[in-house]
Amino acid sequence: MAVSEIPARPPRAPRRPRGEGQWALGHREPLNPNERIKKDDDPLNVRARIENIYAHRGFASIDPQDLRGRFRWWGLYTQRKAGIDGGRTAVLEPHELEDEYFMLRVRVDGGQLDLTQLRTIAEISREFARDTADITDRQNIQYHWIRVEDMPEIWRRLESVGLQTTEACGDCPRIVLGSPVAGVAEAERIDPTPAIDEIVKRYVGDKQFSNLPRKFKSSISWLVDTPYEANDIAFLGVDHPEHGPGFDLWVGGGLSTNPMLAQRLGTWVPLSEVPDVWAGVVGIFRDYGYRRLRHRARLKFLVADWGVAKFREVLEKEYLGRTLLDGPAPALPERPIDHIGIHRQRDGRNYVGAAPVVGRVSGTQLAQLADVVEAHGSERVRLTPYQKLLVLDVPPERTESLVAGLREIGLEAQPSAWRRGTMACTGIEYCKLAIVETKARGEELVARLEQRLRDFDADISIHINGCPNACARTQVADIGLKGQLVTGPDGRQVEGFQVHLGGGLGMAEGRTAGFGRKLRGLKTTAEELPGYVERLAVRYLESRTEGETFANWVIRVDEEELR
Repeated sequence: MAVSEIPARPPRAPRRPRGEGQWALGHREPLNPNERIKKDDDPLNVRARIENIYAHRGFASIDPQDLRGRFRWWGLYTQRKAGIDGGRTAVLEPHELEDEYFMLRVRVDGGQLDLTQLRTIAEISREFARDTADITDRQNIQYHWIRVEDMPEIWRRLESVGLQTTEACGDCPRIVLGSPVAGVAEAERIDPTPAIDEIVKRYVGDKQFSNLPRKFKSSISWLVDTPYEANDIAFLGVDHPEHGPGFDLWVGGGLSTNPMLAQRLGTWVPLSEVPDVWAGVVGIFRDYGYRRLRHRARLKFLVADWGVAKFREVLEKEYLGRTLLDGPAPALPERPIDHIGIHRQRDGRNYVGAAPVVGRVSGTQLAQLADVVEAHGSERVRLTPYQKLLVLDVPPERTESLVAGLREIGLEAQPSAWRRGTMACTGIEYCKLAIVETKARGEELVARLEQRLRDFDADISIHINGCPNACARTQVADIGLKGQLVTGPDGRQVEGFQVHLGGGLGMAEGRTAGFGRKLRGLKTTAEELPGYVERLAVRYLESRTEGETFANWVIRVDEEELR
């Protein structure tokens, strides 16, 4: 047959797009290892095995899929074995990195604690956790050195006072952030606490939402005092011109290695409907979220691909069965709110906000806090999303005495700008993902800056993270520090940080949300970090214009000024 007579090859059929593992579209395969673990057994079921088997037989008896997977649904992660440097984080197998102890997160939804709960947290810390009890930037309490043998008793004590670790970690609804001054703030129109309580009561521990594509983070607050743009879902207080006070709905926020800010759906939600709308958004995530690739499994990727118009349409038609009312954007305060210091409550009493250093507290310190609080006529403490704490209901005549009492136990209600603005994640001390130390570095940094720049008169946020996962919200800080190994002066690899500058969230008028600048090659060793921050702060003070924020200054000045 001549070449010209060879029949033409029929056109190839268009390739079908590869499924993203969206349940609603029938894509249940292929499953990644995490999805297989959840499919084999609902992670909530592991508690029975912990109580009936592992607590009696010990660490060596734990099934690996439970240990590194399902345990998280009950707030448990294995902690890092001591002595393993950051250079080995990415090369060792999980069993080589982990110790036979656990980190345990206690949910404190809305950040609300009474004194009985606070004393129970302190008691567990001293008896079972080697006196550890860090305050996280998710309003959790985080223990370390927990043994699986002790978990039944720890759960018994926590649950006897209304606390829990249920779904404190895992691919499920995590803690619901709330304003630490909900119910007492003078500027608050609606206390959202009933909605938070209803969500926790209805849905935390409910198997309809115990298998989500990834973690799901929530924030519900009338005031602009939580990092609402960094959450999968956020409800923010707003006044509707016809219907009065309610909440503005935001979806699709999340940081980590692919940071995205939450977007407004443009709806007005009354307080009574917040739990149902929240459940509708979680349902979309469960059914349409991307499960094939773990790194694309957060809600933010679905929102980015769909856009807010389609997301709202699916929410209304498929999950709520009704149209949501359009609503205005929320009003922002003149300045960012952090609640540190002395503030008046709506009932005439005061609340007092105090700062530990980078969230590091102990069970002993929390027990002392309970004594100080009780001695000053209060019964309520709140945790903030910035690793701080508040004491509510303080009589005005006893406020200064309370401030002095807090100072005596290492909690400062009149802190320096550095202590007030610095946060740090867990770091290499306990975290298996970390590359560098964070808590100790943060304490050293604050101490150095307080000594050298004691009278610094501006607010600069410094967020220190031990790896790229941004648990300390690195990208939205004035100075964000992402832990990594860098080349030291002698050419060796040492602990250090990539520097992000000028990031922030839309927490006040004129504050544009955005991620910090990453200048080419801008890194610092851990040893050089205090000197670098001091140098940068001094340059800012010397060249800022009147009223210019650090973030705006970073945008304006020459790059060389930032090195």
